[in-house]
Amino acid sequence: MILRRKVRRKVCLYNILLRKSEFMINNIRKDLRKRANKEKAKILARFFKTEKGEYGEGDIFLGVMVPESRKVAKDYIDLPFEDIAELLKSKTHEERLIALLILVERYKKNRDKKIADFYLKNTRHINNWDLVDLTAHKILGNYLLDKDRAILYELAKSKNLWERRIAVISTFAFIQKSEFKDSLKISEILLNDKHDLIHKAVGWMLREIGKKNQDVEEEFLKKHYKKMPRTMLRYAIEKFDEEKRKFYLNK
Repeated sequence: MILRRKVRRKVCLYNILLRKSEFMINNIRKDLRKRANKEKAKILARFFKTEKGEYGEGDIFLGVMVPESRKVAKDYIDLPFEDIAELLKSKTHEERLIALLILVERYKKNRDKKIADFYLKNTRHINNWDLVDLTAHKILGNYLLDKDRAILYELAKSKNLWERRIAVISTFAFIQKSEFKDSLKISEILLNDKHDLIHKAVGWMLREIGKKNQDVEEEFLKKHYKKMPRTMLRYAIEKFDEEKRKFYLNK
């Protein structure tokens, strides 16, 4: 009899938590849809390449801008991991973005290993460039500042486009601390990558290194610029003066 009561209590508690979870997720979805804009959604769908065969194939947009998504995320910073995981599985882009922005906000308050581990376990859902760029360095990169960075080299060699982008964008956290070694090594790994989105990401990180120390960037460029993809090179030298840009582009 006592055992049955305990079981019933556990079932009751589970149902309460389940209802609360569904309530919070539904509220997030309602908050997003209040901010939805059909015209912006059409523009974003084209911008993030959602047609068949494109890198964002099948992604659904509501037309909510990032500042608005951040506002929603801050209202749900205590959302449980299981609910964040549920949002990350969504086909709706902004719902996945909200999930990741919640992680960013939570990580700001508590540099918790659980958040970095959760991020790594869910890379398959971090599947567009903005989702990577708004979060990778703020969570994974920041977490690895004082730790072994071998995982980034694994990601850099992944067959998954987004994991490769996560690898290089995560190093932005190191660049901000004037630590360039891992960014340069991962850039070398990705030099021959076939995807334009990796060319842009590597070029961006090289440009950021140049802002901190142009000599370090140029040492890398002089070694590799003749074989770098054009897009990568253009991104990397964007802040150089015209004479230097011409030098590197006339390879």
